[in-house]
Amino acid sequence: MKRRDLIVGSLAAGAALALPARALAQLADPLASEFDRTFGAPTPAVPAPVEPALPVVVAPNPAYDRKILTIAARERDRLGAKLWRTDIVGVADFARPSTLPRLHFANLESGTVRSFLVAHGRGSDPEHSGFLHQFSNIPGSEATSRGAYITAEWYKGKYGTSIRLLGQDQDNSEALPRAIVMHPASYATPEHIARFGKLGRSEGCFAMSPQDFNEALWHLSGGRLLYADRIGDA
Repeated sequence: MKRRDLIVGSLAAGAALALPARALAQLADPLASEFDRTFGAPTPAVPAPVEPALPVVVAPNPAYDRKILTIAARERDRLGAKLWRTDIVGVADFARPSTLPRLHFANLESGTVRSFLVAHGRGSDPEHSGFLHQFSNIPGSEATSRGAYITAEWYKGKYGTSIRLLGQDQDNSEALPRAIVMHPASYATPEHIARFGKLGRSEGCFAMSPQDFNEALWHLSGGRLLYADRIGDA
């Protein structure tokens, strides 16, 4: 054998020794098939499913605002003399995801609507999808309850100044013993959405951004009405 053939043969042998086991097996088809039967063919990596982003912006919708004002007036009239103040009604639309402003302050005197972020209870969204899936009035459920509430006095609680709520319907009659209130929380902010893709969850309370909560203290407390349900776009 010529010296050149010896050198080439030696290099080929050295390269083969450096190859991974399956690459060596592929040098001969029968050996590769035997390798796959014994050790299993390599499984291609499957990318993890990507959770779709929830919307963070909603287009202006005058028809929807009119619907909120109509519901606010209907519930104000239903409760009548139970309310101490009837100028502004809060309407929480839990058909919307937590990334959208869904706590609406309906001014029945000016016919305008202002909207804010609000969290729902973890018992209403066990998988933390960002959507409310169920209401509950059961103690210990940590769920949001639907129905009409009368806002009562301020008090100092776990989250600072908070507003007690008095449930007026069969579906939220346990609000006071369950300590369902309005309060500020850091998990109810736009910054929380930017970091985690949705708001955090409360224990059934109406949690708002600390930056917005003064709006509730000044414009929704003092015997006004807060109404919660799934409403949806007009």
